[in-house]
Amino acid sequence: MKAETIGIISIKGGVGKTTTAVNLATVMAKNYNKKILLVDSNISSPNLGLHLGLSEAETGLHDVLENRILTREAIYKHEYGFDVIPSSIKGTTANPHKLKEKLKGVSKNYDLIILDTSPTINNELLAAMHAANKLFVVSTPDRVTLDMTVRATKVAKEKGTPILGIIVNRARNKKYEVPKERIEKKAKTPVIATIRENNKIHQSLHKTTPVVITNPHSKIAREFNKLAAVILEEKWKEPSLLKKMKNYLTEDYESFKHHNFKKKLTYYK
Repeated sequence: MKAETIGIISIKGGVGKTTTAVNLATVMAKNYNKKILLVDSNISSPNLGLHLGLSEAETGLHDVLENRILTREAIYKHEYGFDVIPSSIKGTTANPHKLKEKLKGVSKNYDLIILDTSPTINNELLAAMHAANKLFVVSTPDRVTLDMTVRATKVAKEKGTPILGIIVNRARNKKYEVPKERIEKKAKTPVIATIRENNKIHQSLHKTTPVVITNPHSKIAREFNKLAAVILEEKWKEPSLLKKMKNYLTEDYESFKHHNFKKKLTYYK
């Protein structure tokens, strides 16, 4: 069975696109038992490998696109349950428009292929749009990023792969943020998830480990689980009140330990 290919896109760096792609791949593999291939199609400025501890990978997508190796030879099995094709800045001369063709040979081995894309409207992003069956755009709820997101939706429609949903990331519930209804109206695309700003993301990035692994019971991990369910069209079962209370207490205790540890460090300086 041929895998469905989805593109996680953005038209601005720093919105959490790669973080979203990594956590979705992890959740889909571990919690939904899906065979996932995560691909770094951001050839000119790849960073997926940095998120997964694969920055020193010997082979990657750039080698595939330059016909040096077969696609299957660039695939790494990751400890979090999914497969990954990293990329490298060595691939700046690679032809990104071969992406769809190169993924055909391995698509039968997966339920879903997730493309982490370039955060710029360039040939790499256009190639990813062409290779994908579905697109989801990650945006922060500010006006500048929203305007760029609207541009992305227009380009996607022109290329024949419309964006099916907007993932609003790093929301802080501030008055100056663009509300969900206005985002949907301006982009003419539904908001399928709103993920709050959370320090646990920064901690997980430091550990090069997805937050759904470092803090599996946290609020933000639940948001990624819900988002995965929406994309996979699976049923999401909300944790029971008792389990939520246990998770909150665990989070509070970890926060308390961290806070007091910092106080001790300050005291002994």
